Amino acid sequence: MSAIQSSFLRRVIAVDAAACVASGALMTFAAQPLAALTGLQPVLTQPAGLFLLVWAALLAFLATRPALPRAVVWTLIGVNVLWIVESALVLMLGWAQPTALGYGFVIAQAVAVAIIAELQFMSLRRAERLA
Repeated sequence: MSAIQSSFLRRVIAVDAAACVASGALMTFAAQPLAALTGLQPVLTQPAGLFLLVWAALLAFLATRPALPRAVVWTLIGVNVLWIVESALVLMLGWAQPTALGYGFVIAQAVAVAIIAELQFMSLRRAERLA
């Protein structure tokens, strides 16, 4: 298994970590005010927020590694894709009754995660071209 050495990938992972800390802290520690604005209940946002805080710690660690195995990068991409799918399911299957702001919150997160996943995938493709 080859490793990817990419300062660009490390920066993308660091940005991902920072975004997860911000979203995770909001969803965990401001769940009630967030629910009042978005219609997304704390029973949904707090576990997701706690996951994001733990995930952010892992991402921050990975961002400091000089090289990452391809399987790790694929795992990061996979988790990001799973977040996007779950975001869509929350809205489409009625798992929550969000306000218009709630829809925007979920969609904005999904779009941001899609951009990060694409940047991670671009790093993989670039590493393959250089190999």
